[in-house]
Amino acid sequence: MQHMQNLKRIAALTALAGCAVAAPTHAGELSANASVTNNYIWRGLTQTENESAVQGGIDYSADSGFYVGTWVSNVNYGPSDVYSYEHDLYAGYAFEAGGVSWDIGYLYYNYDEEANFDFGEVYATVGIGGFSASAYVLTNTEADEGPGQDFGAGGTYYISADYGFEVGDGIGIGLHVGYHDGDFAEAFNGSDGGYYDYNISLSKGGFGFMFTDTNVSGPAADGGYDNDEYKVVVSYSVDIEL
Repeated sequence: MQHMQNLKRIAALTALAGCAVAAPTHAGELSANASVTNNYIWRGLTQTENESAVQGGIDYSADSGFYVGTWVSNVNYGPSDVYSYEHDLYAGYAFEAGGVSWDIGYLYYNYDEEANFDFGEVYATVGIGGFSASAYVLTNTEADEGPGQDFGAGGTYYISADYGFEVGDGIGIGLHVGYHDGDFAEAFNGSDGGYYDYNISLSKGGFGFMFTDTNVSGPAADGGYDNDEYKVVVSYSVDIEL
């Protein structure tokens, strides 16, 4: 179905920005994906202390537009290594109306049991041609609030805008800007207040190359994270029909 193809094309051009959710290429099929990258970047921030990651997932999409999937990656947030893995579960509904594509769903982030920071978000993406805009809003978390913090539903959000296009010979270019804010975002990321992330990515076949940067401050910019410095990310991914 065409709307699924559009979503997949946008996802392929912006995946290096750290979006785990990607609908299968065709409706009514089961598919898998696998990738390796020199740095797992999520919303502009390293999730592996700038080390490499191996990632993969499985997706199913029905003819109706409903889809469900799972995705996993190694992560590392410090010497304790309590966040040794990230395992995502998501379900949603994708459709097209009047030349506009829509994708609405729920995404749950699961980490090592000792982390005690699992959380869920509802999301919505709207796309026209190569343009897309997305919003992710916190719905629930197992993390405990600190003094003066509010981890309630709707209190933390991430919004982004993306544009992807091809320049010939199978080369795709993606442009991305996003903004993350809220008490939970500060606690999870170690940031001082909200921050912007932005990147430009190139893709050809399964290969991806990205320049990414943020204006983040606080612990997220210190130590082995260096999230206030620009990063170069190289990746390779494959899609597998099951």
